[in-house]
Amino acid sequence: MSFQLPRPGRCVVMGVLNVTPDSFSDGGRYLHLDDALAHAAQMAAEGADLIDVGGESTRPGAE
Repeated sequence: MSFQLPRPGRCVVMGVLNVTPDSFSDGGRYLHLDDALAHAAQMAAEGADLIDVGGESTRPGAE
């Protein structure tokens, strides 16, 4: 897989893939690798230029 920076002046779309069990936005729907990869592929197909993988909980008190 390769990545090229977009043309100057073009908006960049970032998909966010949360892979923590306590995610407030998706409730831990992508904990299994196959589910996470499928969702990342879907976001890319829908136009995401890059995907941020959230693998560290930011919930207060999370360990």
